[in-house]
Amino acid sequence: MTSQPATSAREFSVDWADGAVLAIDQRRLPAETSWLRLTDVDQVIEAIQTLAVRGAPAIGLAGALGVALSAHLHAGAGPAADARVRADAERLIASRPTAVNLEWGVRRVLTRLPDGPAAVLAEAVAMLDEDAALNTRAVARAAELVLSLTPDRPLRLLTHCNTGRLATGSVGTALGAVRRLADAGRVAEVLVDETRPLLQGARLTAWELAEAGVPYRVLADSAAAAAMAQGLVDCVLVGADRIAANGDTANKIGTYGLAVAAARHGIPFVVVAPESTWDRQLPDGSGIVVEERASEEVTTFAGARTTPEGAGAYNPAFDVTPAELITAVVTERQVFRPAGGRTTPAATAGQATTPGPAATSEATAVPEATATSEATATPEATDGEVAARIVGLLRGYPDHPRPGVVFQDLSPLYAEPGLLAELADRADALFAGAYDRVLAVESRGFVLGAVIAARRGVPLTLARKPGKLPGATHQAAYTLEYGTDSLELQRDAVAPGDRVLVVDDVLATGGTLAAVAELVAAADAKVAGMAVVVELTGLGGAERLADHRVAALSEVAA
Repeated sequence: MTSQPATSAREFSVDWADGAVLAIDQRRLPAETSWLRLTDVDQVIEAIQTLAVRGAPAIGLAGALGVALSAHLHAGAGPAADARVRADAERLIASRPTAVNLEWGVRRVLTRLPDGPAAVLAEAVAMLDEDAALNTRAVARAAELVLSLTPDRPLRLLTHCNTGRLATGSVGTALGAVRRLADAGRVAEVLVDETRPLLQGARLTAWELAEAGVPYRVLADSAAAAAMAQGLVDCVLVGADRIAANGDTANKIGTYGLAVAAARHGIPFVVVAPESTWDRQLPDGSGIVVEERASEEVTTFAGARTTPEGAGAYNPAFDVTPAELITAVVTERQVFRPAGGRTTPAATAGQATTPGPAATSEATAVPEATATSEATATPEATDGEVAARIVGLLRGYPDHPRPGVVFQDLSPLYAEPGLLAELADRADALFAGAYDRVLAVESRGFVLGAVIAARRGVPLTLARKPGKLPGATHQAAYTLEYGTDSLELQRDAVAPGDRVLVVDDVLATGGTLAAVAELVAAADAKVAGMAVVVELTGLGGAERLADHRVAALSEVAA
């Protein structure tokens, strides 16, 4: 491992050049900007473990490049080469257990190992460009969300640890959003938590903000809650190292306390992270392994002991913030508002304990329209009451469109003020936000599907009848209670691996939704669930879809 005052040929914090992994040595900042040249896997592991390379996305990229380095070094080892590379990959994964991006990056490039070292390297290098593009999209979403949650004036933002270009390949996540807001003239000041015990905020975030010319002040971690009480914070922006399926989020130690304080003072608490940070296999944060680091990080400072000889230390590197304390998790693909999470700061905006103009509710107030449109909390009405309202508004038309069929018209539901939004929130809450996009079925599924997608902040995709979608499509045929038909989905409309919530208005025989499930499978995606307004019982639809979770907001006998 060598250190040199060089730079990456491209604007990345980790990179590849001349058969080696390059990385900014973050241990030396802000005093010195130098690059490490890592020529074997042990050096990559050491750089990750000693935090020369840190930040969940950055170590994911470093891990991917480490696998490429191993493949390069073992290229002449014959049949044993693959086994040696895979063994190095497992050691890379184990080097830091909390950040899921590390394993994600390593596993991803390993899929190219059968194609040879050049293919592994090409995949790793492609991930660098992808990281920049994905972070740019996430940053844009996060900045837009922050503006919707905060007063219309230059903002006072608070951040923790480092989530800028040093923590990613480039651009950054939460700090990238801060810089985007600053570029738009919307930042008055950034309060930078020093982030004990290794001072990633004071050393790294402050350095990045100074480099960008963004006004900031460093504060002790323990001063953050006081700053909120004084009305000095409009929004808290943090990153993440691992996110459970329900939105529980592991991040640098001290994040949980910030979330508690933000909730107390009605301040939006926003997590910005790439989709690769989600661990969909973990239902909640209780399964996140939290790394505990050496006691010397706490008992000494700059090599000098600050505690009595023999003092022990509790030094977890991360903590887990419950989803209920998080306003939103923003990725390149979605704005995820956890079920039961803080959907609007307005509910507690007046709780600042220190009087005076700076601590008034204006500091954290959300426009009334935002408080309504962002809501994901369960409405006060019970499920039975909502179902009764739906059934009471339905209009049945016998013998339409064929003799013997009773057509259920949902138009009166959509005309009822506020009900459509309530139905969308109800459907969303049933799936706890555990989906990446909404797939709405032509044509009556478009109505509810569009509202769910808009309120959850995820992409909306349309399954349409033949001939209505341009370009290459997947197609699936199905039978109805009164005939046959087919649906199409554009081939690039759903990304492989997407968790798709399928939305339609009525479930009858289940043919339509079964066809949509075929379309989702053809796109290499997964049906996260199916939501309908009305289930016509007695037609076998639910039984036909037994392999999927189907949520009907009401039931009517066919």
